[in-house]
Amino acid sequence: MDIKVDSETVVVFDLDDTLYNELDFLKSAYKAIAKSLEPNMWEKLYSRMFSLYRSGINVFEFLSHNYNREIQEFVNMYRHHNPDIKLFDGVMEIFQAIKSKNGKIAVITDGRSTTQRVKLNSLGILEYIDSIIISEEFGSEKPALANFKAIEHSLPGKVYYYIADNLKKDFIAPNKLGWKSIALIDNGMNIHNESYLYMEEKFLPQMFLREYKHLNII
Repeated sequence: MDIKVDSETVVVFDLDDTLYNELDFLKSAYKAIAKSLEPNMWEKLYSRMFSLYRSGINVFEFLSHNYNREIQEFVNMYRHHNPDIKLFDGVMEIFQAIKSKNGKIAVITDGRSTTQRVKLNSLGILEYIDSIIISEEFGSEKPALANFKAIEHSLPGKVYYYIADNLKKDFIAPNKLGWKSIALIDNGMNIHNESYLYMEEKFLPQMFLREYKHLNII
């Protein structure tokens, strides 16, 4: 898949499960929590926490009951820890290629400001990003048109791309605005794995991408 980029092209990305696997953030948080509770035997607790999560059981309720601490304490640790996460293969090369063509890069993501910015910082990509829209800061979540129009306002251009993963909410707004929309196909580790429920035309992107190595910036 080729994307022609010049100074009037804006390539916008989602964050979670688009630039990295959100499950890795969850694992990183669980490890941090386990190490704080059981510094000498954290692996056993981490293994149990992850198994509970995979079984659909509330991990924070389990921790609160077994360690006699408030649930919110664990929620805060989850949201604010320094995550051990990494970009999908090929993302950094895509960012560098866009910049080499004088294109602009933006991120539109739903979530809490502190958590999302910690993720972006840990991924080492802040220097490449020209504009960031985070739902908590902006006041609305996808699929609100306003989040996408804010990018058009801050980064005027002729062609906009949106690369994301969640069919439920990611592509409704950019499609309405005439953007080019691309879905990164689930690699088997996505947090939201119910895409099969959203195969109606209004939810679908214009293109699907298996891996970033199949995306060429020209």
